[in-house]
Amino acid sequence: MQIVPMRDLKNTVEIEKKCAEGPVFVTKNGYGRLVVMDLDYFEKRFSQAEEAEFLNRGIREYQEGKTVDGKSAMKAIREKYGI
Repeated sequence: MQIVPMRDLKNTVEIEKKCAEGPVFVTKNGYGRLVVMDLDYFEKRFSQAEEAEFLNRGIREYQEGKTVDGKSAMKAIREKYGI
């Protein structure tokens, strides 16, 4: 984790190099204000968060009884469409 003061954002070349290593936390008056990161890093983390949300939603639906087993689902589809 790298922490830099807001004034260091003027040096874009150096910030870009630091972002290649991971997110850069930017402070203002000693307090956290921003996070700057490489686009590839962002996309990877965002897609992981999306996948986790899909899994969590599926687990919740299963726990709430909103799912059916595969055999029942196929039977219902066959009956509905006359297959």
